Amino acid sequence: MTTGEGTIRLRPPRNAPARGAVGWWRARCLLLTAVPVVVLGLLGAFLAPARFWLLTAAVASAAVGLLCAVLLPLWWFRTHRWEVTEEAVYVSTGVLLREWRIAPMSRIQTVDTVRGPLEQLFGLATVTVTTASAKGAVRIGGLAHGTAAELAERLTRITQDTPGDAT
Repeated sequence: MTTGEGTIRLRPPRNAPARGAVGWWRARCLLLTAVPVVVLGLLGAFLAPARFWLLTAAVASAAVGLLCAVLLPLWWFRTHRWEVTEEAVYVSTGVLLREWRIAPMSRIQTVDTVRGPLEQLFGLATVTVTTASAKGAVRIGGLAHGTAAELAERLTRITQDTPGDAT
């Protein structure tokens, strides 16, 4: 991230999420879609006067949810990036609203690894880097479980060796 003259040159982070993240994101989209579709379908089955409108809304919701589950994870995979150097953690996320977060090692307070039920199913984990920032923690999601464990260990080692009080 530095040039030969000692100045910092910003560039997008290099690492993509694991390929399994696409399946994880798809499953999340489908689960979020399933709840309203099931509710609308059940209401349509029991409320005869509104059956047509409720079932129409259920079919439309299912179609939009399915389209999102197919397209959005591919787009997210192309736009989500992360990188860890000896100086900082870099994360770039977002599709329409792009966010680029940089957490200097001297500001890191804790490093957590989280594996929810769906992440476990897909062999993934999320590394959360908590800093002394009002913006909140930096999250690197969609990492292979082994990569997340190695990253958490590396970040812990680097932050211990980095001078500063993380405040």
